[in-house]
Amino acid sequence: MSRDNPLRGRTAVVTGAARGLGAGLARELAGRGMRIALLGRERETLERVARELPPGSRCYEVDVTDDDLMERTAHRLARDLGEPSVVIANAGVAEGGPFVASDPRTWNRVVEVNLMGSATTARVFLPGLLASRGYFLQVASTAAFGSAPMMSAYCASKAGAESFARSLRAECAHRGVAVGIAYLHWTDTDMVRDVDAHDVLRELRAHMPRPARRVYPVEKVASWLAEAVRRRSATVYAPPWLRLVQPVRPLLPALVAWSSARTLPRLEEEGALRPTGLLGPGGLAAGEGPDRGGR
Repeated sequence: MSRDNPLRGRTAVVTGAARGLGAGLARELAGRGMRIALLGRERETLERVARELPPGSRCYEVDVTDDDLMERTAHRLARDLGEPSVVIANAGVAEGGPFVASDPRTWNRVVEVNLMGSATTARVFLPGLLASRGYFLQVASTAAFGSAPMMSAYCASKAGAESFARSLRAECAHRGVAVGIAYLHWTDTDMVRDVDAHDVLRELRAHMPRPARRVYPVEKVASWLAEAVRRRSATVYAPPWLRLVQPVRPLLPALVAWSSARTLPRLEEEGALRPTGLLGPGGLAAGEGPDRGGR
């Protein structure tokens, strides 16, 4: 293993790898010499991403909330590629709209994928990471501390995922496993593009300060996260300026509430506050859990 490139020849697991940031991370890490295990629910799309990668990567069609299938996948993956040195819990979905009108199944599915799916990913791959003294990266979001209206399931799930990762970090540090948290803002994925297709979410984003409205290319975000993987960083901010927000986190809920009180009454009068359903093609693919028949 090269000291200049500690990732070369190692195995990385990326969930939600069929599209968006997951696919971008697969390409970026493969470019740094890693073997990639691509996990997701869309076999054809996964295989299309894998064909862009160097030989040696593998696809595994799996729902991250299916404990038994994830356990079997982890064993199969270890036989195919060896124990992972890097695991990235990237799989995620979102929905928008007023909580009072939300479909309980859709709301619960967001929490199930984003929080429970991350925990399941950590549980099944942690034995391998302990063996390799590896690195687990939890993909979170500014939603973990932003408490945005109309995104209650997403915010709750990402705050939970952040807290889970912090707990796991404290639990595993003495055993040589590093745990990082990635705080993402707007990234140019199908899910974020679908946000702008819905009036209320587009309007709420438009009321953010100008720097906070910017959407960043997947390739750039993937490069930031891949560098964090190389460094085994405890935190990574995409974009980097988000680090400056952390000291004022306690003030954000009050600021969001103030802004929402000015914006939401007008949107209610216009009739724009309607549930969006799961956002983006990835959200549609994840719309049914394993206990509802899958794809």
